[in-house]
Amino acid sequence: MTGSTAASFTADDYRARMERAARTAADAGLAGLLVAPGPDLVWLTGYTPPAVTERLTLLVLAAGQDPVLVVPALEAPDAHRAAGAAALTLRDWTDGKDPYAATAALLDAPGRFGISDNAWALHLLALQQAMPGSSYASLTEALPMLRAVKDAAELDLMAAAGAAADATFEEIRDVPFAGRPESEVAADLDRLLRRHGHEQVDFTIVASGPNGANPHHEAGDRVIARGDMVVLDFGGLRDGYGSDTSRTVHVGEPTDEERRVHDIVREAQEAGFRAVRPGAACQDVDRAAREVIAAAGYGEYFIHRTGHGIGVTTHEPPYMIEGEERPLVPGMCFSVEPGIYLPGRFGVRIEDIVTVTEDGGRRLNTTARELVIVE
Repeated sequence: MTGSTAASFTADDYRARMERAARTAADAGLAGLLVAPGPDLVWLTGYTPPAVTERLTLLVLAAGQDPVLVVPALEAPDAHRAAGAAALTLRDWTDGKDPYAATAALLDAPGRFGISDNAWALHLLALQQAMPGSSYASLTEALPMLRAVKDAAELDLMAAAGAAADATFEEIRDVPFAGRPESEVAADLDRLLRRHGHEQVDFTIVASGPNGANPHHEAGDRVIARGDMVVLDFGGLRDGYGSDTSRTVHVGEPTDEERRVHDIVREAQEAGFRAVRPGAACQDVDRAAREVIAAAGYGEYFIHRTGHGIGVTTHEPPYMIEGEERPLVPGMCFSVEPGIYLPGRFGVRIEDIVTVTEDGGRRLNTTARELVIVE
């Protein structure tokens, strides 16, 4: 996380997040939350350890208790400099001491605790041993909406990340495609995202011709040719908040069928966007997009969910998928990205990040969704 991100939030912001997380955990029947290094810890405290090692770093949250960050003594100076440090108590431990016993003393055990998805098994097993009878649930399972609703400052950062991705697309459409391997265009995307402020690039999918039928194709050495449809899907973190956009371009003039498939996906993406409104279920967005593609006869070729949440990571809850009845709430941010994938031939995907507003939705990506011709 860059310094500019940390400067965007105060200790009071982090205090409010930790208090809300502790209350939400209690409402869910949990005795507390145990937050290991990763996106949840950054979001709650502004702290990223200088290195993720076998030494225990753990934020302990419980309703009615002051938050405590257990850290190795050799990393305590870094933790003290975190933007949210003033909102919590630091409890450091030295090599040779038992950090799990020290952590257990902070908890009302036995109990059921939420724990970060990315917590090491080494630490979880040691905590279980230190607290016989305790049990655990992953944060994604127990509190899937913990980070889902963004405040005004977070939405500003999300919009800036989206604008940076849009600026990247406007530039990439002018680079040569024909005669170059996918990997070179992917490198161009990486370079442009960083030029427009991204400190982290998570993916640069360049899927040309038949490779476009694989939604998660990794750019390789296939040489892009005239006549290829090319799916571009790219994003990462800018000032700690995510971007993710997809556009499908064509090298030279497309066939009538390629134009028709692209138009169907564009119509589906618009239908998914129009379904966004407070109180609608997440699955309603998926259904709206999928209905358009199915009605056009391509339903079996839309092979993934319509969208995923995004924030301090580029993929997180909520998910726009059949069976997800969770209601949309203003401030949620997620992708709307239907696609059609014709095996051995080509694929099309169009993706915007959308945020729920008080009366509908707002796109955070605004580049043209019409089929772009590149050379």
